[in-house]
Amino acid sequence: MKLDSKNLPLEYSTETNRMNILGFWIFLSAEIMLFATLFTTYFVYVDRGVGSGPAGAEIFELPPVLIETFLLLTSSFTIGLAVHAMRINRVKAMIGFMIVTLLLGAGFLSVEIYEFVHYYHVGATLQTSGFTATLLTTLGTHGAHVTFGLFWGIIIIIQILRNGLNARTANKSFIFSLYWHFLDVMWIFIFSFIYLKGMM
Repeated sequence: MKLDSKNLPLEYSTETNRMNILGFWIFLSAEIMLFATLFTTYFVYVDRGVGSGPAGAEIFELPPVLIETFLLLTSSFTIGLAVHAMRINRVKAMIGFMIVTLLLGAGFLSVEIYEFVHYYHVGATLQTSGFTATLLTTLGTHGAHVTFGLFWGIIIIIQILRNGLNARTANKSFIFSLYWHFLDVMWIFIFSFIYLKGMM
C-alpha cells in the first residue's frame, strides 16, 4: 500500500526519509545493546569489585545528580517542542528550542565534569577497582554520546539556517530528536539503578 506523502509530517514525506528513520531505529537498537552490556558489567562489579576502593554510597552526591537529571529531562521536553514547532512550520521557534536543548545538554556535561573531578579527588578512578572502572566507563560513555549530540545539533541548526526547513533538514532534525530522547531514557536508567541504588 502506497503512503500518501501529502498527509505525512515533513520528516516522513519521502521514501528516503522513511528509510532513514527506520535505519536509525535499528541503530538505536544496537546502542541499547551497548548500554545493556555496560549496565550488566556494572551490576557484576558493583558488589564484588569494590575491594580497596570506595563504594557508591561513599562517593555519590545527590545534588549534582538531581541537577543533571533536571537538565537532561528538561532538554527532552524542549527537543519535543522543537519537533512540534517544526511540524507547524515555526522555524524560528524550532531553532530556539533546539538551542535551548543544546544549552541544557552543555549544562548537564559541565555538572558531569564536576562529578568526575570529585570522583578523582576521593580516589575513585579507572584503576581503583572494578566497581569504579565500570562506573566511570558507563557514565563516560553516556557523556560522550551527549557531547556528540551537542556537535550534531549545532550542525543541524547551521544547515537549517543555510537551507531552510525542507524534507531533508526536517528528517535530520527528527532523527536527532530520537537520539536525544534515547540519551534521556538511558540517563533515567543510570539515575535509578546506579545512583539511587548506590546511595541506599
